[in-house]
Amino acid sequence: MNDTVTLWRPTGQAELDLVAGSGWRAWPPRLPDQPIFYPVANRWYAVRIAREWNVPAEGVGYVTRFAVDAEFLARYPVQQAGGRDVLEHWVPAEDLDEFNAHIVGPIVCESEYRAGVAGTGLPDGWREYLAGESWFRAGFLADGTRLTVFSPDEVKSTVDERVTVAEDGDGRAVVLDARTGTVTLGDARYDLDSFVKLLEW
Repeated sequence: MNDTVTLWRPTGQAELDLVAGSGWRAWPPRLPDQPIFYPVANRWYAVRIAREWNVPAEGVGYVTRFAVDAEFLARYPVQQAGGRDVLEHWVPAEDLDEFNAHIVGPIVCESEYRAGVAGTGLPDGWREYLAGESWFRAGFLADGTRLTVFSPDEVKSTVDERVTVAEDGDGRAVVLDARTGTVTLGDARYDLDSFVKLLEW
């Protein structure tokens, strides 16, 4: 079995829809003004681009993850695109079909970020998180747990000042207790700041 390298790519809605249309197996052809395809070598950089570029431009940004055959990828050495850890591979548009043929496994949508939204009736810390420049809408936490965070319109109130603010991949509610500022996720309890840190990994 060949070795693979994991890469990430920040993307907007239109490109993600085309990837989904490929069965999560290929990147779409570049537009005429896009001569290079830029997958990135580290997750944090992909998150930064999705949040700082895609979200302001479109209201939503995604981070995708995929594996590429290492021997093939060696044709496109890592390029430093800014800071020391800002690393990309530069794949010419005319090579993209061959690049796609060397993707191993599916392209995975790892996380989704949304533009800030106003909300009322929510605990202060949670309302402030959702109203920021961008917030984690859905994806995988560092431990592999899949989570979907609700917008203020989707939040479900329960009894005793508890609100369901998200659900995990198994449909279990993630509950924020407004009285104590604690969030229950499965068998674990977090203060609100710690829960936000889980989302922001």
